[in-house]
Parts: sequence; C-alpha cells; structure tokens
Amino acid sequence: MLDIKFIRENKDIIKEATRKKHSSFDVELLLSSDEKRISLLSSVEGLRGEQNKMNNAIATEKDIAVRNQMIGEMKMVKDDLSKKEEELKSVMVEWQSFMLQVPNVPDISVPDGDSDEENLEIKKWGEKPNFNFEPKDHLDLMLNLKMVDFERGAKVHGFRGYFLIGNGVTLSFAIWNYALEFFGKKGFTPILPPVIVRKQNLYGTGHLPGDVEDYYMTQDGDALAGTAEVPVMGFHSDEILDIKDFPIKYLGFSPCFRREAGSHSKDVKGLIRVHEFYKLEQVILCEASHQASVNFHEELNRNTEEFIESLGIPYHTVLNCGGDLGQGQVKKYDIELWVPKEGKYREISSASYFHDFQTRRFNIRYRNEDGKLNYAHSLNCTAIPTPRILVSMIENFQQADGTIKIPTVLQKYLGKDIIS
Repeated sequence: MLDIKFIRENKDIIKEATRKKHSSFDVELLLSSDEKRISLLSSVEGLRGEQNKMNNAIATEKDIAVRNQMIGEMKMVKDDLSKKEEELKSVMVEWQSFMLQVPNVPDISVPDGDSDEENLEIKKWGEKPNFNFEPKDHLDLMLNLKMVDFERGAKVHGFRGYFLIGNGVTLSFAIWNYALEFFGKKGFTPILPPVIVRKQNLYGTGHLPGDVEDYYMTQDGDALAGTAEVPVMGFHSDEILDIKDFPIKYLGFSPCFRREAGSHSKDVKGLIRVHEFYKLEQVILCEASHQASVNFHEELNRNTEEFIESLGIPYHTVLNCGGDLGQGQVKKYDIELWVPKEGKYREISSASYFHDFQTRRFNIRYRNEDGKLNYAHSLNCTAIPTPRILVSMIENFQQADGTIKIPTVLQKYLGKDIIS
C-alpha cells in the first residue's frame, strides 16, 4: 500500500506504474473517492463538534423553553450526523478497496514487457551437460529409481498429486539440512511459521486481492499460505521495531499450498507445478532506505545463486519485466535452472523488494535516530523449493545407467554419492 499523500501528489507516476505493470487500476477513481472521503470527514467532524457544543449549552441552560428548542435543534444535527456517518462508511469501503489495488512503483531499471517471455537475461552460469547417451526426464528417472509415485498420489490427492518415497525423501531432507546450514552462515534466523493464516495476512503481503483464486481457504475463511513469506511478514505486524536490530533476517521453512487455478493445462506431469510443496524463504526487514533495499535485494538473490552454484546446477538469472511484476514488487529477479530433457530453463527462485508497500499494510514501524517513526522496508527471496529442485538436479546429474550422481555438498547428509 502506498501513502495517499504520495498518490495525490504523484498521480502521473502511479499512471506510469499502472501502464508498466499492465494493471487495470484507475488512479482517477481513487482520487475521486478520496475527495469524497475528505469532504465527508470534514462534515462529520464539523457536525460532531457542533453536537458537542450544543450538549454543553443544553447542560447549562436553565430556561426550559430555550432548552427544549435547543434539544430539537440538536436532534436535527444528530440526524444529519447519522446520515453523514453512513455515507462516510460506504465511501471508506470504496476508498479502502481502491487503495488495496494501487500498484507499487517499479524501479527505473525494470524493463517494459507483457509477460515472463520478455524478461531480460542478465547472467548465465555453469556448463550444460553434454550427454553421450539419450537423457531421460525426471519422471522416468525417479519412477525407475522408486523415488516418486504419481499414480498413488493422484489416487489420494487427485490432480497433481504425488508421493515422494525412498531416496526422493532422503534427498529432500539432505537439501533442507544443507540449506539450513548454508543460509544460517549468511546470518538468517530459522523460523517455522504457521501456514494456516488469517486472510488479512494475504492482503498484507499483497497476494490479495489479486491472487484470490490461487489460495486454499478453510471453512472459517482462513487461508493456507502459498509461501512462508506470508506468515513471516505477519510475525512483526503492529510492532515498533528497534533500528539497532536491523537488518532482521529470517529463513522461513514451511509447507506451501497453491491451487494453480490458472495453470490446469500447464506442466500437468511431474514435479514442476504441484499443489503442495516445501520451501525455504529468505525474508529481510530493514531501514526505510532505497539504497539499503537495493543492496539487500542483490544480496538475497546472490545467496540463492551461490547455493545453486554449490550444487553445480547450470542456471541463468533474469530481470523481470513490468508485466511480470506483482502488485507490490518494485523489482524482481528470477533464477531459472537448466532442465536438459526440455532444453529450457525453469524458475526456481524469485527475489523481490517492496519498499514500505507491505509494512504499511502490516503496520511494521521503527524509530530512527531522531525518534521519528518510519515504516520498515521488506524484501524476500526463495532460498530453495522442494520437490521442484529435484527436477533439474536429477536430470543434470543422471548417468548412462539410469543412476543419479549426488552433488558433492549433499553427500555427507546421505552417506553416499550415487542414487541407484
């Protein structure tokens, strides 16, 4: 959420942000609603003041006739106030709805573009494997090695269901344990959050109102979080933090749930796009400084790049275009891993910064050195998701006999160097 004062004074910037993000938001409708809100607030405050004065005057008036006349006049004021308050309630609902739709302003370095097809490659790392045999995809490899069961997964869960079994499970635990150690050395505090969250937390992170169809909701109106970012950001809601504690770095680990409502025809086989998975997420809260956000954004993304490099998986990093930015994101990088059988890169991580877009919604503030309250800045980046990383790992490290070579850094957690 942006400051309404900033929006009023910079409507052309909001219009440009709307254009660049390919949003349908109309800032003029918000400003019109805002004018009605301000006018009604002024009327309501004026009538309340008048009512208070008349109450005081009636209490001290000794002439019964005058007093009765004043009571009659006050009833008219009270009725008028009641009508204005009802109007204000209606306008406030409209105004708040518009405020939740305002897109954050993308950084000047964000390129134009409609979709992820127009994201800009800024880095490429690693040598793609040159197999001297016909490589298999992760489905065949994992099924042959009894690492996964899709048929029983569909029987139990339905569409996109899966069971990880045997080495599919132990390899996942190896990745989690290694990630916990790796990102712990980067100064992140591990945190296990609840994943059944109040709906307000999805509004806080900016996932709602836009992504409502992608969430699983409970019978009580709560949601199953699609990322640990949601509950971890809610952790400090309505708090005033100590600037001495900045930057606050959390490594959230949680199951994640996504309906993939708009993707029924995409990636219907395998582990690329599933309804439930596990993910480690980097989250940072820092001082309200654009440069600090820029620096931490680079750091977060580089953390995950280093993690991938230590596994030896080829990847490239892309700068997301305006049409591939979420409502609250100022700038985003995606890291995509090479998938040999498909002959393409697949997203594994996103790193984003938001300025105070999320923290205004969560009311997360801190006092600066002068004692002034400011909204903190927030950032997040995928550390690693499972089972998606298994797709590229297994395909890149497959051997001619169908076995899988385990990346060196994971071997100590598995006690072996080959899955066979």
